Amino acid sequence: MIRAGVVGASGLAGGDLIRLITQHPDMELTFLGGSSNIGRRPAELHPNLRLDLGLTVQPVTEEIADQVDVVFLATPAPVSAELAALLADRVPAVVDLSGAFRIRTPELHDRWYPKVKRRTDLADRFVYGVPELVGDQLTDAALISLPGCYATAITLGLAPLTLGLGLDLKTVVVDGKSGSSGGGLQLRTPDLHPFRSGAIAPYSPTGHRHAAEVGDFLERGKPGTIGSLTMSAYGVSHVRGLLTSSYVFTDDAVDQRELQRAYVRFYKGHRFVRVRRHAETLIPVPDPQAVLGSNYCDVTVLHDEDGDRIVVLAALDNLVKGAAGQAVQAANIRFGLPEETGLTMQPVMPA
Repeated sequence: MIRAGVVGASGLAGGDLIRLITQHPDMELTFLGGSSNIGRRPAELHPNLRLDLGLTVQPVTEEIADQVDVVFLATPAPVSAELAALLADRVPAVVDLSGAFRIRTPELHDRWYPKVKRRTDLADRFVYGVPELVGDQLTDAALISLPGCYATAITLGLAPLTLGLGLDLKTVVVDGKSGSSGGGLQLRTPDLHPFRSGAIAPYSPTGHRHAAEVGDFLERGKPGTIGSLTMSAYGVSHVRGLLTSSYVFTDDAVDQRELQRAYVRFYKGHRFVRVRRHAETLIPVPDPQAVLGSNYCDVTVLHDEDGDRIVVLAALDNLVKGAAGQAVQAANIRFGLPEETGLTMQPVMPA
């Protein structure tokens, strides 16, 4: 049995980690960590979890190394940077859900995370944890950095073009729309119900750090290239779920049939990426509604002949495949389990 600890247990991603780990046949939750809710039980923090685990939230010290085989850091990036320095080489596996170690290039990290001071040697050791793309690197990884929720969708959407077909993408413009849970539990006026309900709020119209991490990762992966990748992000009135629309311009000749085959071929054998045709169901897909509560990412690729562009759509549950579920998936691979272990739940719809 793999002993698992969750730090940031009172947050939304922390709550989903607790939910998933307590249903996992090969994981046991042995530690809950935090700072602002010391002594509180999971059931007090998360109304959906009426669990008596005999655990309460505790401060994090290096002594937790005796209690866990893997620790999940569902903490803000500055906190994760400190905890990773404390726990690295003491805990067999550290899985960080924050942005502290996502961007490898130091200058790019400093631009998008200027307040996150991290150890350079640790940043070089973290594996960027997209299981479908770097599964072989996860098998013995001691430090895993989970992609952001938007970044997961964008990366899984673009990888068949760059890593599969080896295309040179001149320009990629991403439109991202996310539910309110993407902002966590911070109290901010724009997220209050009178303003958020029914809204399409352009909170990051000229750039987003998740796009920066995608470019940083895919640039190292090759064989294809990306000239520029920019993103506009919008908040919508959903609670869970996000959709990314990537508009891709390339001089390489492609057609719809070739693209569809390439995506199906690239994700063959990868259970959690469902390559879909736009009109295959009663409602057009991908749609975040069709993946809620699951670890799936639905991807559709379309060739726009009139616009001379490729359109890639990707939808996922930002708290599962975009956070807690992908963290468990990566840990499964790290500890030699089938990656779907504990993650076979089907989406809930309508939700």
